[in-house]
Amino acid sequence: MNELLDNISWHTLSGPHARFSVGTATVRRYAPGFSPIIAFADMDQPDLAALAGFCASGDHFYCADWSGVVSAGWRLEAETRMFRMVWAGDLPEDDATPGTGMAPLAAADAPQALALAQLTQPGPFGPRTIELGEYLGCFEDGRLVAMAGERMQAGPFHEISGVCTHPDFQARGMARRLMLALIRRQMQRGETPFLHVMSDNATAHGLYLRMGFEDYREVPVRVISRL
Repeated sequence: MNELLDNISWHTLSGPHARFSVGTATVRRYAPGFSPIIAFADMDQPDLAALAGFCASGDHFYCADWSGVVSAGWRLEAETRMFRMVWAGDLPEDDATPGTGMAPLAAADAPQALALAQLTQPGPFGPRTIELGEYLGCFEDGRLVAMAGERMQAGPFHEISGVCTHPDFQARGMARRLMLALIRRQMQRGETPFLHVMSDNATAHGLYLRMGFEDYREVPVRVISRL
C-alpha cells in the first residue's frame, strides 16, 4: 500500500495545494470557488467540528476514503464507491494530429469549463477548478466541447480529472486524446498519473483499463452537507 495514495486528498490539501485550501491541522477543504472536497488527517477520527469555521450552512462537500459516523451538525447526502486507478502503461505517443482543436484552457475559458462540467457531471467542479493544474480542451468554432485536466497532487502522483465531453460530440475520441496528452506530459515530468472513476460506471472503468490504468483500490466516497 502507498501512504500517499491511501489518503491522497489530505496529502494534496495539506501539501502542494495548501495555497488553494483552508482548514486546520486535522481537516482541510478546497477554498470556495474550487472543487468542493474535504480531507482528514486521520480518517479514523474525522474532525468535522474543526471545519465549522471554514464553511456555511448548506455547503456540500465530497470526501473519500472515509465511512465512519457522521458528526452532529452534518448530514450524509449520498454514499457510493469509486475506483482509484494508477497508470501502468507506456509513455503515450505525441498527438500531433492536425485539426484536433486541442488547446490549453485559460482563465477566460473558465465559464465554458464550468458549464460543460455542470452539464456532464464529471465530479466535483467549481468556477476556479481549472487553476489547480493544466487543463486541455477541444474546441469547435470557439465552443469548448471536451476537456480533461489535473487536480490532486502529492509526491509523484498527479490526478487526471474533469474528463468530459458534450453529449453532441461524444464517440469521437476527444476525451481520450486529451487524457493521453496530459499523461504524456506528466510522465515526462517524472510523475505517475492516477484518476478516479465511479464503481458503477462500467463503460469508463473499462476504457481506462484498456488505456493502461490499473485498479489501485476501490474506496468509499460521500457527499455531506453542513446543517
